[in-house]
Amino acid sequence: MTVERPAASDALVRIRHEERARLLAALMSRFGDPDLAEDAAQDAFVAAAESWPRTGVPDRPLAWLMTTATRKAIDRLRRERALTERLARLKVEQDRRRPPAASLSPADPDEIPDDRLELFFACCHPTLKVEEQVVLCLRYLAGLTTVEIAQAFLVPVATMQQRLVRAKKRMRVTRIPVRVPEASELPRRLPGVLAVVYLIYTEGYAATEGTDHIRSELTAEAIRLARIVHRLLPGVGEVTGLLALMLLTQARAPARTDSGGMPVPLGEQDRATWDPLLLAEGLTLAREAASGGPGPYAVQAAIAAVHAEATTFDTTDWAQIAVLYDVLAGIAPGPTVSLGRAVARGRRDGPAVGIAELDALSSDPALRRHHPFHEARAVTLEMLGRSEEAREAWSRAHELALNDAERGYLEKRWWDV
Repeated sequence: MTVERPAASDALVRIRHEERARLLAALMSRFGDPDLAEDAAQDAFVAAAESWPRTGVPDRPLAWLMTTATRKAIDRLRRERALTERLARLKVEQDRRRPPAASLSPADPDEIPDDRLELFFACCHPTLKVEEQVVLCLRYLAGLTTVEIAQAFLVPVATMQQRLVRAKKRMRVTRIPVRVPEASELPRRLPGVLAVVYLIYTEGYAATEGTDHIRSELTAEAIRLARIVHRLLPGVGEVTGLLALMLLTQARAPARTDSGGMPVPLGEQDRATWDPLLLAEGLTLAREAASGGPGPYAVQAAIAAVHAEATTFDTTDWAQIAVLYDVLAGIAPGPTVSLGRAVARGRRDGPAVGIAELDALSSDPALRRHHPFHEARAVTLEMLGRSEEAREAWSRAHELALNDAERGYLEKRWWDV
């Protein structure tokens, strides 16, 4: 059978995008070696690129790829002349719930396990450093290349390559299991997975360094990862809350920068440009998350929902936001939560209260190094007519900011006082 080459090529591109993470997860669960899994998956995609234009796209392409990748992996082990030793060492818990992957045929697609959740927990294992967890999630679950990850974090490709090599070596040497933790471990491990996904998103939402204020490639990948976790763990309030928070925040993206790429503060954004589909989905998920009780992400999603429901900045229900920050401070205290609560109280009770709340936080060394803290002080001081102090606060914020777009905005605000 011969098919149109573009049709086969397009199908392979789509399948690679949609199923690569699932294929990698199954291979890593089967063999326990991240390098072997990645090489075997790549071999399978190459074989598909050579075969499918001639023979047609299989009815069950994922099963075809899994069968091919498994055979390629075993071939690689044989070539290393250590098949028996390595298979014994790398053997995973396949008897736990399924037949060996090597027995799968293209006629058995439903037998291919979806091990992406297991891979999430492996990539976010506490044995790994946080930066390694982020890199592994982007590499294996989001499917980004080393070059793309390096570009996203503004580091040389060689540096990112070394980071990835170290992470994979640590995963291999420590024999991190590719499995979902036991029920007793889940409450301790799940927050780490969610934190890594949110860390990727926040770096994209407001880039720490570089010229662009927003790194859309990171926000997009973080949301895609959050959707995967949400599909795999439906009904878990914090998973739903994280996705809701990210969608409600992302809905504002079209209004968050001006034509020159400079940040636009929330109070000056054109809300008509906010994405209505993301808002609707985010609000639905925020309500669902809230029904499961207060968790850090569920509460933050509730705060984002209050902002989303306000038709203008001036009609924002700051009283409700202040109460929600009180709840958040009770379950997940931290410097940025304290800052958010101080701002909310100032908006609710007036700038005099706001500056008192902010000044009470000025002894916190983390906030003193955090340019949004000084930005919040500058805005509040301007509202009080204390222009010289406001200029000092804008200047300090400018000194601390590393992102070019952010620095340009802060300098402009300094000149405007």
